[in-house]
Amino acid sequence: MRDLSQKPAWLRKKFRLSDCSRVKTLLRGLNLHTVCEEAMCPNVGECFHKNTAAFMILGNICTRDCKFCGVAKGEPLPLDDTEPQNIAQAVKAMGLNYVVVTSVTRDDLHDKGAGQFIDTTAEIRKTSPETKIELLIPDFNAEEKLIERVVQIKPDVINHNIETVKRLYPDIRSKANYRRSLQVLRIIKGIDSSMRTKSGFMLGLGETGEEVKELLKDLRSVGCDFLSIGQYLQPSREHYPVQEFVNPEKFEEYRVFAMDLGFSAVKSSPYTRSSYQADEYMV
Repeated sequence: MRDLSQKPAWLRKKFRLSDCSRVKTLLRGLNLHTVCEEAMCPNVGECFHKNTAAFMILGNICTRDCKFCGVAKGEPLPLDDTEPQNIAQAVKAMGLNYVVVTSVTRDDLHDKGAGQFIDTTAEIRKTSPETKIELLIPDFNAEEKLIERVVQIKPDVINHNIETVKRLYPDIRSKANYRRSLQVLRIIKGIDSSMRTKSGFMLGLGETGEEVKELLKDLRSVGCDFLSIGQYLQPSREHYPVQEFVNPEKFEEYRVFAMDLGFSAVKSSPYTRSSYQADEYMV
């Protein structure tokens, strides 16, 4: 059995909290959340130091209970009607040329939060019309009418993360469904075949190499264009334990395999995250 008590050398990224102060001050002043902080992303210091962030709408409490995720779970608060305008203000203040907007899952809302994605996109375009927008959406229960509303506002990329291999869903994502996530990506392409789609997943949860390759083939079968593959890092002792620290050579092997399948761009490394360096997929 591997010793997982110590992270390997390639997983020892450090950052200074002082590097985050400017962005944190802006976010607090506008009452905004980021997935960088809420999900305890290891890249937060680097991104905040570079004056960028991935915004998280619909509050910061998720209605689902994925065991890998650091975002708080429970009963969400009412929607903040000023959130779209405040995000637009932050995007303009930070001078972002590319922005990722994601959310918690809100199964409690009649539209599952689709309207807030639409309003946020509209507000960003009012104040920063040249900024490219990537929407990292929940599954909306694969309701085509909700997905269609988001596709029709024509963001530059629509992302929906599949997160892990099919076998691990019952243990790790009990309120989600592997086939449903694939269906979300299929629906997007069915509505607009020119829409760039993206997905991502984690290694180190106990998946096998064959399961990863099956997942990659499944994503390509629904026309997924962009892909991110990163190492799972346990947010706390209460979360699902890391089963393996995957070495960088294996990440590169999966990247090459994915590119051979026909993905347009793939980032695959221990510190890769879905919204990390997201602008580089379209270069």
